[in-house]
Amino acid sequence: MPRTPPVPLKAVLLNTPDIELWPGGLLRARSNHDARALSRARHVLRRKRDGAYLAADLSEGLLPLLPGLQREPGLDAALDALEASPLGTRNGIDHVGELPLHRLQERLDALGIDADAYEARTGLALVAEPDWLAFAGFDRYRRALWLRIDAARAWLRMHDAAARDDVLLDAISGYRSHDYQLGIFDRKLARGLSIDDILAVNAAPGYSEHHGGCALDIGTPGEPPAEESFEATPAFEWLQAHAGGHGFAMSYPRGNPHGIVHEPWHWRFASA
Repeated sequence: MPRTPPVPLKAVLLNTPDIELWPGGLLRARSNHDARALSRARHVLRRKRDGAYLAADLSEGLLPLLPGLQREPGLDAALDALEASPLGTRNGIDHVGELPLHRLQERLDALGIDADAYEARTGLALVAEPDWLAFAGFDRYRRALWLRIDAARAWLRMHDAAARDDVLLDAISGYRSHDYQLGIFDRKLARGLSIDDILAVNAAPGYSEHHGGCALDIGTPGEPPAEESFEATPAFEWLQAHAGGHGFAMSYPRGNPHGIVHEPWHWRFASA
């Protein structure tokens, strides 16, 4: 199997409980002020809860993009991560640490989700977020795709192997934070759905395989994202035959023990 070159280490997402540190050049500007700052930024501090751009790391120092930056929760942890190098402090480029899980319990309580009962019913376990992720190209919507370094390499190899067989795979989404999953629940609750309705199609915050950076939703051009119709495509047929050789497995087939609806698009990297 052809060897995929290592993912460039300059393209890594540094992750902390409250704030992500994006490498410059990968975030879209939302205003003229943002555009000027982002064009020069080495990194951008982005609040995980709502995606707000907090500050730009410039050669001359940190430029606040919102007022009250010094009072921002998690700022010290983010600045500590900014000073640390993935090469120097993570015991080698492939070592990935995990962020703590202790804050999830109060978030689940606020949603009315009994974690013990949920785990017993679904067989799912809490999934910690990685403390850094590798850039694995772009997804269908030209958003940066973040995965653990081993999953990123495997995805790129598998994508290229499928292309050589004239099969086009595209990523719909990869890593998602706990806060992102909470946002899904908040939006659906605001539309009038019940917690039980949401849990039928979305894992509870903290329990999605996407949190760990090893899972991605896969599609193919011309097919709607995350629909069961993907199962009838040549891309899915190719995945069934070849994904295992690249370390990927479909997490939620029909009749899966977790009670999650059939998701032919959802694949998780375990090992090659």
